[in-house]
Amino acid sequence: MGRIFQKPCTAVLGDGACGFDVATSGYIQFATVQSHKDGRVFRWDDLPGFEVGWFTRGRVDVTDGPAKGLWGMIKHDRVLGGQREIELWEPIRGAIEQGVGVRLSAGCDKRMTTCRLKFNNLLNFQGFPDIPSDDWMMATPQPSGTNTGGSMR
Repeated sequence: MGRIFQKPCTAVLGDGACGFDVATSGYIQFATVQSHKDGRVFRWDDLPGFEVGWFTRGRVDVTDGPAKGLWGMIKHDRVLGGQREIELWEPIRGAIEQGVGVRLSAGCDKRMTTCRLKFNNLLNFQGFPDIPSDDWMMATPQPSGTNTGGSMR
C-alpha cells in the first residue's frame, strides 16, 4: 500500500511510526471507578494533575474486576456538575463496578501542534501540515464580470 498524504498524522499514538511511549509518566492515570453510567460515562470527583480534555481521544483500560482487559476509546474528557467526566464512544462490554481499577491514557488529535507541544514528538509526526487544502474546489464562477477563461491575476 502507498502512503496517505494528508494534513493530520497517520500514525496511531504509541505505534512504531509514532514512537511515543504511552506508558510515560504524566500521560497515564490509574484510577478507581467512582461512578459510571452503562459502562460508557465515568465520573470522578477529581483527576489531579491533568487538564480538562487531556484524555480526549485517548483510551480507558479496565485493569481488574470481571471486565479486566477490556478497553474503550474516549470521546470526551470534560467537567460537568463539578465532576470530571470521561465519556466513551461505545460502552465497555463487561461488568463494571464501583471501585474497579482503570487506566486512562492521554489522547492525540493528530495535529502537528499537539505532537510538538503535548508529546514533544515532532520528529515522528507523520502528517503533512503544509499541504494546500481543497478550498479552491468550492469556488464557483462569478457572472459579475467578464469571464474569458484567462488568468484572474
